[in-house]
Amino acid sequence: MKIQEIILILEQWAPPVYAESFDNVGLLIGKAEAECTGILITHDVLENVVEEAINKKYNFILCFHPIIFSGLKKITGKTYVERVVAKAIKNDIAIYSIHTALDNLKKGVSHSLANVLELRDIQILIPQKNTLKQLTVYVPKENANSLLEKLYDAGAGAMGNYDQCSFVTSGKGSFRGNENSKPYLGKRMIREEVEEIQLNLVFQKHLEQKILKTLFENHPYEAVAFELHRLYNQNSEIGMGSVGILKEEMTEEDFLKLLGQKLETNFIRHSPFLNRKIKKVAVLGGSGSFAIPNAKQTKADVLVTADLKYHDFFQAENQILLVDGGHYETERFTKKLIHDHLIEKLPSFAIALSKSITNPVKYFSDGKKE
Repeated sequence: MKIQEIILILEQWAPPVYAESFDNVGLLIGKAEAECTGILITHDVLENVVEEAINKKYNFILCFHPIIFSGLKKITGKTYVERVVAKAIKNDIAIYSIHTALDNLKKGVSHSLANVLELRDIQILIPQKNTLKQLTVYVPKENANSLLEKLYDAGAGAMGNYDQCSFVTSGKGSFRGNENSKPYLGKRMIREEVEEIQLNLVFQKHLEQKILKTLFENHPYEAVAFELHRLYNQNSEIGMGSVGILKEEMTEEDFLKLLGQKLETNFIRHSPFLNRKIKKVAVLGGSGSFAIPNAKQTKADVLVTADLKYHDFFQAENQILLVDGGHYETERFTKKLIHDHLIEKLPSFAIALSKSITNPVKYFSDGKKE
């Protein structure tokens, strides 16, 4: 199997088009056309991770965080990034980063954290906008149902928990083909009036090329009349963070104890207790101070995220409990999420979780290293 075939599986799952604009997702190092000898999944790519891949004779490292985030002007081995890049290139190892493409997946990074906390009725905390499109197309009445079914199969008309959604109107279309035309109905140089159906379907923007290909292959007309519109509507399937409900409400202290157990950490920073029960929980794995207004807007009792700065905690304003559980800790379930998806898609392929702990943050408490 070639690396590009594995990339196709990944990008059908977590399309790069939904990654944040600041990010650097996709194939960062290596040749997509190379045969893949094995996949090593890691949170971050460090030198020891590349060495692990070399020892396993795997030539594809699938990482969450991109090792190349901003531009590299030289590769001299002075920084850990340069050394990783040089080592990977020298040993013909490809590196692919999935990062915020997976963050923005409905059942992505934050959803995994929400599942660990056993939240119910999980929804996206910050739905993306401008990621939905609408197709309007005109088709002869007798061809409308067959074309509609083909478009459904391509992914058009799916909205949240519903699929095969469309709006259909009937009317009369007219056209006249010139001397070079090959009309499906009527004759050249004669205006035709036809009973037509207008089909309207919403779709996720990453499906645009697939849907247009389906349209052109299945529409009877030589020249297909259609319109595409970008919708401002929020996308309930794409976005950052998750919010859900605990099985049973609990005190703030008990919630933090539970969180510490799940994240496997004894070090949790938080804003002042509000002395009220925790029931509705918002989570955003990794750096998530930008989500504080959204969590408050959803009336969440707590927001669990990471990398909160001193002044970020003031934004709690006696409305919400803000919790910093650690960057690595709140994303610690991501490797397994990726691994489980690939194992499902490629059950007989060589896929392994990296044994390297790449968390750069260590803790010191009560005279003991953590």
